[in-house]
Amino acid sequence: MIEKITQLIHRSEELTARLCDPRVASSAEECTAVMKQLKELEPLTETGRAYLAAHREREEVRSLLKSETDPELLELARSEEENLSQRCRELEEQLRLLMLPKDEHDDRSVVVEIRAGAGGEEAALFAAVLYRMYSMYAVKKGWTSEIVSVNETELGGFKEISFLLGGQGVYSRLKFESGVHRVQRVPETETQGRIHTSTVTVAVLPEAEEVEVHIDPADLRIDTFRASGAGGQHINKTESAIRITHLPTGLVVECQDERSQYKNKDRAMKVLRSRLLDRERSRQEQALSSERRSQVGTGDRSERIRTYNYPQGRVTDHRIGLTLYKIEEILNGSLDEVTEALLTADRAARLAQAEKTADEAAD
Repeated sequence: MIEKITQLIHRSEELTARLCDPRVASSAEECTAVMKQLKELEPLTETGRAYLAAHREREEVRSLLKSETDPELLELARSEEENLSQRCRELEEQLRLLMLPKDEHDDRSVVVEIRAGAGGEEAALFAAVLYRMYSMYAVKKGWTSEIVSVNETELGGFKEISFLLGGQGVYSRLKFESGVHRVQRVPETETQGRIHTSTVTVAVLPEAEEVEVHIDPADLRIDTFRASGAGGQHINKTESAIRITHLPTGLVVECQDERSQYKNKDRAMKVLRSRLLDRERSRQEQALSSERRSQVGTGDRSERIRTYNYPQGRVTDHRIGLTLYKIEEILNGSLDEVTEALLTADRAARLAQAEKTADEAAD
């Protein structure tokens, strides 16, 4: 551990020195890249320096224990040694978590797609509730939100809605939201007061860079049409809505939220790139053994991940056995308690797998 920490600190110092290099300082792109690396290393180096300091103090106290004869001083030294050992163990655990391989997409913005599942109009109404929840969470986090396309029902629900959430680390906070969300409540359309169960499917895709996904223009069919839904007279006069079909895969993306045909096309291409990247990632993950997959959840959209029970005021995440009686707070965008629990469970699962792999390699 000490050797690893020393290497990380040395790397951080090298990067800091590079920022003082006139050649690097004059290049905005290179300077940004170096600063990004430094920021990623900062939690590791800070925790590492704290560990080295605690380790050094503990060794000094242990040396004192070997030479000290005064009973009172020995008792104080033993207590101090115990405290420092505990501190070292805690910092070492933090370092092991920080050293886990990071998901390369964690810092990205995302495309979120919500679709009504089983339950008809009630499912569509709850899809609108989930859209509101994520939108309010985005506001709390200072993220941007842009609707790509929406298919509304007469009662104000959504058969489906796609939207972009932009900001630093959005994917890291929302990547465990993919899957089937189940709601249990008395629908507004129910006259007998019976509780209905409906489902909504959520997909969270990391936004893909253009260089990551090559799309041959010859593989695209691009259609324009008049937008439908709210928007006043404009939507009846201008064919600004865009439908892009990726012929090799059959993927279809529509965008009609902007009045500008160019802006709609740009957003639709973002969604298409993200879907193609997601297909490739899914293909790669299917090739992995089940042991290497996250124990929190596979991200499979057919996996039931969470239940929102209105009569009991309960939200239960089935993957980690988390139950919170805070349904109103959560649906009003207070998702941090849920996302933090999922992130903690994921780190613990990956750490256990890393230690198991290390033990097998040692044997």
